[in-house]
Amino acid sequence: MLVCTGVLVIAVSVIMVIYLLPKCTFTKEGCHKKNRTMELIYPLATNGKLFPWAKIRLPSDVVPLHYDLDLHPNLTTLKFTGSVKIVVNVTQVTKKIVLHSSGLNITKATITSTAGSQEKAVELLEYPLHDQIAVLTPEPLLAGQNYTVNLEYSSNLSDTYYGFYRISYKDENSKQRWFAATQFEPLAARSAFPCFDEPALKATFSIRIKRDEKLSTLSNMPKVLTTTPVTKGIVQDEFFMSLKMSSYLVAFVVADLKNISMETNGSLVSVHAIPQHISQVEYALNTTVKLLEFYENYFLINYPLEKLDLAAIPDFQSGAMENWGLTTYRETTLLFDNNASSARDKKLITAVIAHELAHQWFGNLVTMEWWNDLWLNEGFATFMEYFVMEEIFPELHSDEDFLNLIFKAMKKDSLNSSHAVSSAVQSSEQIEEMFDTLSYIKGASLLMMLKHYLTKDVFQAGIEIYLHNHKYGSARSDDLWDSLKICIPVLPCSCYVMVVFFLQITNGTLDVKKLMKTWILHKGFPLVTVNRKGKIISLHQEKFLYCVESDNWTSDSSYLWDIPLTYMTNRCNFTHCINAYLLDQKSAVIELPEEVEWIKFNVDMNGYYIVNYDEDWQTLIDLLKKTHTALSAKDRANLINNIFSLASLGKESLKKAFELIDYIKEESSTAPLTQALFQLGLIFSLLEKRGEQQLAAQLLLGNKIDQQHWTDDGTLSERELRSMLLTFACIHDIRNCRTTASELFDKWMKSNGTMSLPSDLMKAIFITGAKTNDGWEFLLRMYTSSVPEAEKSKIIEALASTEDVRKMMWLMQNSLEGGVIRTQELSHIIATISHSLPGHLLAWDFVKENWEKLTRKFHLGSYTIQNIISSSTSQFATKVHLLEVKTFFESKSEESSKLRCVKEAIDTIQLNIQWMETNLAKLQEWLNDKLR
Repeated sequence: MLVCTGVLVIAVSVIMVIYLLPKCTFTKEGCHKKNRTMELIYPLATNGKLFPWAKIRLPSDVVPLHYDLDLHPNLTTLKFTGSVKIVVNVTQVTKKIVLHSSGLNITKATITSTAGSQEKAVELLEYPLHDQIAVLTPEPLLAGQNYTVNLEYSSNLSDTYYGFYRISYKDENSKQRWFAATQFEPLAARSAFPCFDEPALKATFSIRIKRDEKLSTLSNMPKVLTTTPVTKGIVQDEFFMSLKMSSYLVAFVVADLKNISMETNGSLVSVHAIPQHISQVEYALNTTVKLLEFYENYFLINYPLEKLDLAAIPDFQSGAMENWGLTTYRETTLLFDNNASSARDKKLITAVIAHELAHQWFGNLVTMEWWNDLWLNEGFATFMEYFVMEEIFPELHSDEDFLNLIFKAMKKDSLNSSHAVSSAVQSSEQIEEMFDTLSYIKGASLLMMLKHYLTKDVFQAGIEIYLHNHKYGSARSDDLWDSLKICIPVLPCSCYVMVVFFLQITNGTLDVKKLMKTWILHKGFPLVTVNRKGKIISLHQEKFLYCVESDNWTSDSSYLWDIPLTYMTNRCNFTHCINAYLLDQKSAVIELPEEVEWIKFNVDMNGYYIVNYDEDWQTLIDLLKKTHTALSAKDRANLINNIFSLASLGKESLKKAFELIDYIKEESSTAPLTQALFQLGLIFSLLEKRGEQQLAAQLLLGNKIDQQHWTDDGTLSERELRSMLLTFACIHDIRNCRTTASELFDKWMKSNGTMSLPSDLMKAIFITGAKTNDGWEFLLRMYTSSVPEAEKSKIIEALASTEDVRKMMWLMQNSLEGGVIRTQELSHIIATISHSLPGHLLAWDFVKENWEKLTRKFHLGSYTIQNIISSSTSQFATKVHLLEVKTFFESKSEESSKLRCVKEAIDTIQLNIQWMETNLAKLQEWLNDKLR
C-alpha cells in the first residue's frame, strides 16, 4: 500500500508539472521557438515603494536643457544649502523623471510646465545604490514639451576628495583657514546638486553662489559685474550662463585667493593661489598663454570662453582637473619657485598645464559619449601634452618622458589582467578603474603611432574635422576613425606625396577604422619576431603576454593586429631612411633591395609593439658596442626595453640583456640611461627583498654615478639625469653619494634651512639627511613651515625614505588622518615606503589594517587606490605573500575582490616569483663569472 501510494503521488506530480510548464519545454524546438524576455524587476526605494527604474544608466525619455543652480556654502559650519531648477525636455510620454543625487537631503520637490507658472507637488523616491532619485508626476509629461524640476536640498561639505569638498590649510600667519572646491569627474557632480550625471547629457548652467564677503568665488564662466548683498557679511556672486557641457565639468571654488592675469586672443587667462603662494604663479601664466595660442592655431578652433582660470588647490587628490574655464591643480603641478623648483618640477608643471588645456577641446568641446571611450578624452590630452611640449618647449625633452611612460604602460598591458583601451563599463568601480595608464598612455601612444602612419598633415586635418563635426556634442571612437578617413581632395597639397606613399604600402587602401579597431578593442600588444636571411626578412606576430599561473588566464592565439611597422638599416641615407610596412597577417616576408649589415624595427619607438630579433640580437649588441650613435637615443632605449622584456618572457636570456647594456658606460643620453636604470632598479628591488643586497649592488651604474657633480649646471636634460642618478645612488648607498649629500645637508641644517641648495639635487640631499633622527625631525619642522611647495614635495619623499619603522608608521597614519601631513601625499608615501627593505612589509600591513578608511577617502577603483594596491604589493616575490594578498582581498567585498588592480597585483606577484625561480641562480652565476 505504501509503495503504491508513493508511485501514485509521483505520477500525479509529474502530470501537474507537465501541465503547468510552458508546452515548449517538451517540444523538439524547446523554448528557442519564441524569444521570451523577462520583465525588469524594479528595486525598492528608501521608503519601501517600488523605484521605477532598475538600470545604472538613466532612461532616455527625459533630457536636461538648462540648470539654474544656487549654492550657499558655509565655511564655519562646513555645510551647504542649494536649490536647482532643471529645464528638461520630454522625448516620450512618461510620469517619471529619473536623475542622479548622492548624499543630498532634498527638502522640497516640485515641477512646473512651460504652459503654466504654478508649481505642482511631486512624489520623490530615492534609490541610493545607483545614486538615483525619481520625480513622480501626478499627470503624464507630454512628448516634445519642456518642464522645470525644482529641488531644494542641503548637505555637508565632503571630507573626501569628491564632490563639493572642504580643505583646511594654514595661512601666512599659521592660522587655520578653510577652502571649498569641487572635483566632479567622473561621478560626483550628483553629490553637489541633483543632475543628469552622464557625459552625453549636456546642458547649459547658470550658477549663483552666496559667500562671506571676505572670500572670493570662481566658476566656469566670468562673473556678472555686480555682486549682490544678501545679509550682513554675506554677498552673492552670479556667473554668466555656460556653454553646453557635461555635468562633470561644472566647477566652483570658494576661498581667499589672489591672482595675476594676462589677455590673449580675447580670453583673459588668470592663475589663482592662496595669498602666500601668489609669487609662484608667473611661470604657469606665461606657459598657459603660449600653450593656448598654439592649440588655437593647431585645431583651427578658438578657445570658446572669455576667460580661463587656473586655480592651485592646497589639498587635491589628482594632479589636475580640466573643468571648462576653471582648471584646478595640485599646488605642486602649478606653482614654480625659482630657488626650490628643479628641472623636473618645471617639466611637470608644463606637462600638466598642457594636458588640461588640451582637454578644453578634447573632453570639453567634444566629450566621449560614455566612459568606455574615456581614452578619447585622456589619450588625446596626453598625446597633445607631449606633442605641444616638443613643439614649444623642445629644451624640456618631453619625448624622453613619454617614451619611458609607454614602456611602463606596456608592462601593465602585458599582464592577463589588462583591459582593452575601449572597454564596456557600468558600475562606479569599473568607471573609476578606466582612469589608468592604459587610457592615458596607451591611448596616447596609439594616436602617436597613427600620426606617424598617416603623416602629421593628414592626422591634423582629420583632427580638425573631428572637432568641427562634434563640437558641443559627444563622440565615440568610430567618429574619430571616420574623421581620419583619407580624402585627398580635402587635404592640403603638402599631403599628396605622403598619402600616395602610404597608399602604396597598403596596396592602395587605407582603412583607418579596421586598423585601429585591432588596437583599441584588443587588450595587450603584439610581439613581432624578425628573422633575417640575406635580403629576406621574415616577420611573425603573436600576442606578448606574461604567462603566469592565474585562474583567469585566457589564451589569445587568435589575436591579430594591423601593425604599421617601420624599419631602418645601415643603408640609411638623407633621402630615404625610414621604411614602412603594414603587417596585417600572422606572417609575412619583406625582400630588401640589397643585403644589409643590420636592421632595426620600430624606429624611434613610434609603434606600440615589441620586436624580437632572434640571431640578430648579437648584431645589434655589437653595433652598440662599436658605434652606439648609429641608432638614435630613442632606438637605443627601445632595444634595452625590448630585450629585458623578452628576458622576462623567457624568449631571450638575461645574460644577453646585460650584454646589451654593457655599452652604457659610453651613453650620455637620458632616454637609454633612464630605461637601463629602470630595468636594473626592478631587479635590484626584487633581489634586495630576498636578502641579496651584495648581488644587487653589482648591477648598478657605478661609473655613470661617479661622473656626476653636485650643481645645477647643464641643459635641463643633463640636470634631470644627474638628479635621477644621484638620487638612486643615495637611496641605495652606492659609491660615496651619501658622504657628499650628508655634508651638504649638515651645512643646510646648520643654516636653519636658509642656505641655498642645488634644486635638482635637493631630493638626494634630503633623502640622505632623513637617515638620521636629527635630520628627519628637522625636515619635518621645515615641512610645517612656509617653504615652497616644490621643496615640501621633496621633503615628503625624504621623510618616507627613513629606515625607522616607527617613523614610517607615524607618517602613513598622520597622512591618512590629514594632520601635519596632507592626505593627498598618502599614496606617494606608501609607494616610497614600499620600495624600501624595512618598509615593504609595513606598508602592506598598513593598507590591510586601514582598508575601509582608505576606500572611503579615495573610493574603490580610483587612481589613488590603484596606486596604493600596486605599490604595496609589487615587491612581493614569494608564494606566502601571494597567498596572503589573495586571501585578504577575497575576504573583502565582492566589489573589492573584483577590482582589476587587485588582479594586476596578483599577476605581478606571480610574475616576480616566476622571475626569481628562473633567473636568480643564473644571475648569480653570470655576475660571479664576470667578477673573476
